[in-house]
Amino acid sequence: MTNVQFPEKLTAAWLRERYASKELTPGAVVHEIIRRSLRDEAMNIWITPPSLERIAPYVDRLAEKDPESSPLWGIPFAIKDNIDWAGVPTTAACPDFAYVPEASAVVVRRLIEAGAIPIGKTNLDQFATGLVGTRSPYGETHNALRPELISGGSSSGSAVAVARGQAVFALGTDTAGSGRVPAALNGLVGYKPSLGAWPTEGVVPACASLDCVTVFAHGLDDALAVDGIARGLEPTDPWSKSIPHPKKNRLPSALCLPDETPVFFGPYAEQYRAAWEEAVATVVSLGIPVIPVGMDLFAEAASILYGGPWVAERWADLGGFVDGHPGSVFPVTEQVLRTGDSPAYTAASVFQAMHKLQAYKREASGLLEGAALMLPTCGGTWTRDDVRKAPIETNNGMGLYTNHCNLLDLCAVAVQAGEASDRLPFGVTFFASAQSESLICGIAEAFSSASEQAESAVSRASKPAQPDASGIGTKPETTLVAVCGLHMRGFPLEKQMLACGAVFVRETQSAPKYRLVKLPTVPAKPGMIRQEQGGAPITLEVWEMPLHAFGGFVAGIPAPLGIGKVELSDGSEVPGFTCEAYAASGSEDITAAGSWRNVVLL
Repeated sequence: MTNVQFPEKLTAAWLRERYASKELTPGAVVHEIIRRSLRDEAMNIWITPPSLERIAPYVDRLAEKDPESSPLWGIPFAIKDNIDWAGVPTTAACPDFAYVPEASAVVVRRLIEAGAIPIGKTNLDQFATGLVGTRSPYGETHNALRPELISGGSSSGSAVAVARGQAVFALGTDTAGSGRVPAALNGLVGYKPSLGAWPTEGVVPACASLDCVTVFAHGLDDALAVDGIARGLEPTDPWSKSIPHPKKNRLPSALCLPDETPVFFGPYAEQYRAAWEEAVATVVSLGIPVIPVGMDLFAEAASILYGGPWVAERWADLGGFVDGHPGSVFPVTEQVLRTGDSPAYTAASVFQAMHKLQAYKREASGLLEGAALMLPTCGGTWTRDDVRKAPIETNNGMGLYTNHCNLLDLCAVAVQAGEASDRLPFGVTFFASAQSESLICGIAEAFSSASEQAESAVSRASKPAQPDASGIGTKPETTLVAVCGLHMRGFPLEKQMLACGAVFVRETQSAPKYRLVKLPTVPAKPGMIRQEQGGAPITLEVWEMPLHAFGGFVAGIPAPLGIGKVELSDGSEVPGFTCEAYAASGSEDITAAGSWRNVVLL
């Protein structure tokens, strides 16, 4: 027994500190995980749940390992039940399909050798066919935060096990988004390496040419610690490749964003849309050049997965079992799998699709050369009742921004971007070309840091100022700042002002000496250009910002915007947003609107 208070979220860093101080033992951690699994039994997280008898040998072996040379010493992890763990049944969520493997999958073996503790086998959409987490005879896996909502799939149990504090990390698989959608819906990071970077030997295939093993964790650091062990060429695996380990200190040269607002769906569509706009504002604030791109390429590539002959690859692996075991397969899963038996999928159609896809890959590779793409991980979510009523349509919606990824040979990391509503996480995914994991890791780290700072600032702003030791409140040196666009109250970048400790002072107007243009950026933003002659008054806001934060704030402003002296209607001058004159060419003149608010409301 232990008196240590366990946090609801388990991380590797927290456990390592407790192990180093002798406050905790791996055995005590396992006991707590088993207690939590029993607490959450009705959530249908596990197929083979944690048990002391099964886990004890792995805990005992840690005595023979040096924690300093075993990177994952004592770190508990869950395994999706389409990945082999020696001596434990692999079911792929189909009882009649079950077998007991003699050897663990390569990635499982590598993690155990590094000191990680396997905990149990998690529930999934049967045969990894689905993105909703409800297609299992072992029950619908509940969302970790709101049980009426879907957990996402197919790696449903793996994500929820981590989110509910029953593992530090969990292995999933990803063919069409199964390692990313559940991360978004349960408040996690979902890391999907380049095809072949992690061996897939010992994984029940969905589409063997597209399958990846993935990891869920609470943060990118834990995900990359797993990547450091799992990655690497496996000579016995025909799909395995030698791909370098990623680094977090490299940013892409450009960021691709959709040229139109993405489509959102489900009962929280409006909340998701607002969360997306905030995420765009946050990533734009990083100062990386933004390239607006059309989504047709990605949609057309995605359509090949289930609307083309790749679905026949699933049938090639599983069709014999389905035909030979009538009634054994979950009804909607069998319906999807049988589409792969269509006579339309001839050898000729396969090659036609391959040639089309090769052209798409070349186009995507050129578009993303040195760049990253950001999309919503999901365009919405559904209640579990919604999915029962329309199982195919709802599932299709969940793959709207994920299905293209492996077909185009991209790597991806899904990260959190705040909440769309109470206990409703919102996530975005960064994509890059194969073997460019460093780019997505770099921008994901920068984006997550900016998001956390903004959330922290909003939290601080809601609290009253604390007095100093003398009992008298202190106030730092400040400067006034005039803002005329996305930094105004109610707009997405207001949280940057709050993050800098700025306080709204008043709304006013500039002197009648300015032209206002709508810059062709993503998202659109205004530029206020001083005129030698003519011009008009522009409505703006004046904020007061601590001087210690002002320099960093100015440094993050992307061209053609900058900070200069803005003349107000009373003749005074304050630092504020101005725009280079050259930007007027190619920008829409919106001076007549008199305010960015009026433009947005049009």
